[in-house]
Amino acid sequence: MPFDGYVEQPQRVSSTCLISVDRNRYSVPAAWAGKVISVRISATHVRIVAEGNAIAEHERLFGRDQLVCQPWHYVPILETKPGALRHGQPFIEWQLPLAIERVRTFLLKQPKGDRAFADLLLAARSSGLEALDVACQLASEHGQPHASVVLNELRRLTEPERSPAMAVPAVLILRNEPVADCGRYDSLLGGCHV
Repeated sequence: MPFDGYVEQPQRVSSTCLISVDRNRYSVPAAWAGKVISVRISATHVRIVAEGNAIAEHERLFGRDQLVCQPWHYVPILETKPGALRHGQPFIEWQLPLAIERVRTFLLKQPKGDRAFADLLLAARSSGLEALDVACQLASEHGQPHASVVLNELRRLTEPERSPAMAVPAVLILRNEPVADCGRYDSLLGGCHV
């Protein structure tokens, strides 16, 4: 088993979701902005740990003033600031698969396209970029890749399989069907019940 040697130091995550190690900056998931985390610096990696769990890991850089941004760390910010897609550093340099990039280009030309594409990325957080890529390809086959069509395809791809219909136990099978006799209601309209 290899020796897991590292130097550990506590740091507060900046409001821009970054920590600094040896004059290089590394991204941290947006949920940890402003909170204190533990940074484990080894010879090859920078691991960010919070509450006993590794929340991010980056390859260690040995130059100076470099920035390592993982775009998925910033996706939750898009819920409140979809304009970050156009101007945010992590999203500008994000190399997306071709089908997703086509949908992004189409949507960003539309009114409120930032919000629509942000919704796609937020929906793909749990399923991943591969499922979003397939959904974008399927939506493009149907014509213009509108966000609602892509979301629908993504939900179809990630929908859990339905369990087969259960067999009804013999105890619950209806033996005597009720008789549809409306005359019983007519008898209730008599003077003593009204």
